[in-house]
Amino acid sequence: MEVRSLRAQWANGESTVGGWLSLREPLFAEVAGTAGYDYVCLDMQHGLMSIDDVRVLIHAMAHTPTVPLVRVPWNEPGVISHALDAGALGVIVPMVNTADEARAAVSACRYAPTGSRSFGPVIPNSRFGRGFYAQANDTIAVIPMIETAEALANIDDILSVPGVDAIYVGPTDLSLSLGLAPLMDHDGGPFNEALATIVAACHRHGVVPGIHANPDLAARRHQQGFRMLSVGYEIFAAIQALRDGAAAKARLTS
Repeated sequence: MEVRSLRAQWANGESTVGGWLSLREPLFAEVAGTAGYDYVCLDMQHGLMSIDDVRVLIHAMAHTPTVPLVRVPWNEPGVISHALDAGALGVIVPMVNTADEARAAVSACRYAPTGSRSFGPVIPNSRFGRGFYAQANDTIAVIPMIETAEALANIDDILSVPGVDAIYVGPTDLSLSLGLAPLMDHDGGPFNEALATIVAACHRHGVVPGIHANPDLAARRHQQGFRMLSVGYEIFAAIQALRDGAAAKARLTS
């Protein structure tokens, strides 16, 4: 099977748009994989899925043209290894605040001699062939999250770490860290100044800037310089559909 790579797209100067899954339903993964996204991220941090669910969801996307990513719960090598051995072709790592934490994330994603990832990729071997390990270090995308004032202050040090391919802004946590309400967007002020600082630093270091967005924010974030944009969330659509149905019921019985 062909190995798809966000790193290759970014190297070609492309911007990438993704879907985001929080629920454990394989049908959502298959639909997202065929919907036209460049990547689909499975959220282990704030979503409802375990590593066992992740294996099933990546399997559901295996024959689709999308790149499977996993947002791991924390910057911990064991869980990163589980996600990669499940077939993820990149990991988003939350709350990376220092260069040392970024180095730890990179090391967990790379085989020796450039990292410390243990070898045992049963699923990737089956899916991509036993020679996949030779290209794994050049394929797996390492994406630390920038979502605190501390990370913002250390942005140049973090982006100087070899092996950081992209960063991913968590806008609500960044907002909280800046003393703002936990929103996806704010008018003016320190939030947008922080985004500009992050994008400028990414340009200086040749790292792709990514961010949580939505369909309404996507064009604005792209104009601001972001090249990795998550815009489709199954959980919000499902919740809204259920609420719309309940509203229809209320109208019928009023």
